[in-house]
Amino acid sequence: MEDIRDITYERLEEYLVSLGEKKFRAKQIWTWLWQKGAGSFEEMSNLSKPLRERLERGFTFHRAEIEQELRSKDTTLKYAIRLHDGKEVEGVLIPSKDRVTACVSSQVGCPLGCAFCATGTMGFIRNLHYSEIVDEYVLMNRKAIAAYGHEISNIVFMGMGEPLLNFDNVMTAIDKLTDPEGWGLSPTRITLSTAGIIKGIKALADRNFPCGLAISLHSADPIVRETLMPVTQGNSLHDLQAALRYYHQKTGDRITLEYLLLSFVNDSVAAAEQLARFCRPFPVKINIIEYNETPDGKFHKSYPNHREAFIEYLNSCNMVVRVRASKGQDIAAACGQLVKKQGDHRE
Repeated sequence: MEDIRDITYERLEEYLVSLGEKKFRAKQIWTWLWQKGAGSFEEMSNLSKPLRERLERGFTFHRAEIEQELRSKDTTLKYAIRLHDGKEVEGVLIPSKDRVTACVSSQVGCPLGCAFCATGTMGFIRNLHYSEIVDEYVLMNRKAIAAYGHEISNIVFMGMGEPLLNFDNVMTAIDKLTDPEGWGLSPTRITLSTAGIIKGIKALADRNFPCGLAISLHSADPIVRETLMPVTQGNSLHDLQAALRYYHQKTGDRITLEYLLLSFVNDSVAAAEQLARFCRPFPVKINIIEYNETPDGKFHKSYPNHREAFIEYLNSCNMVVRVRASKGQDIAAACGQLVKKQGDHRE
C-alpha cells in the first residue's frame, strides 16, 4: 500500500471528499502527519473511528524505528535507526550548554567512498525518502526531550550519505521541518554539509537556500584531496571554489568549511597556507575537526603541536577558526561506525 505521507495535500482532500468527508479533515490529518509526527491512524484521536479504519485500509505508514541507542560518557547519544525495509541509518544527538544538535542522515550508505569515513566502506544502498528524514528528527526529538529536558534546537545534515545527491528529498524534508504549519523550525538552525557537489551547490544558490552551507573540504591541495575524497574527480577544487564564490554572491552568506586534521596528511603549515588561499574569494568559517580513529588504523589524529601550528597560521590570516570538540568517541560516533559494526556482527 502507498504511504500516506507520499501524497499531496490536494490529493488527500480529494480522497476524503470521495469518502463523503469534509475538506477540513485533510487539515486535521496533515497536522498529525507533519506537526505531531503520528505513526499510526489510531493516534489521530479527533477523527472518527470509521474514518480511521478507512484510512487504515487505504494507506500505510512506512515508519522508522530506533533499533539501538548508545550513550557516551559526554552525554552524546547515537542511534541506529531501522527503516521500513530493514535498512539502517544513523543519527546522533549532541548536547551543549544551551542547545541540542541532531545529526541526520540523507542516504543509506554513501556513493562517495571518502578514505577516512566508515560510511564510505558500506557503499551506496539507497536514498532516504523525505518522510524518513523527517522521521529521524521526530524520533530523536522525543529522545532529546526525555534525555535533556528540551527539544532539538539545531539540525545538521552531516550523517550518512551525501545530501546533494539526494537533492529533492532533502529539500522537501527541509521544507517540511521549516513549514510554519508543520514543525516550524528556523532555517538558520539547519546546516547542510556536502563533500562539494558543484551542480548541487549552484542549485542551492539559485534557490537562495535559507539554511547554512558547510563544505567537507579537508584539503586545499588537489592531489591530497583527490586521494582522500574521490568526489574531487569531476568536482575539482578550482570549480568548487568558483561555485562557492557564486553561492556567496547569490546568498550573501558566510560558508563553513569542515577540515578534518589527519596526522602527516593535511595538518602542516603549508596545508594551512593552501587553505587560506582557497578561501580568499569568499568569507568563511573554518571548523577544525579532531579525527575519530577507526579500527583499521588507516589514519590518525593530528599531534597537538601540529594542530596548534596549523590553527595559529590561520589565525594570523585573520580567519574565523573554531576547533570542534570530538564527542562520542566511546560509542562509535564517527559517521557510519555503528551501522557498519552491526552489519559486520550480523554477517
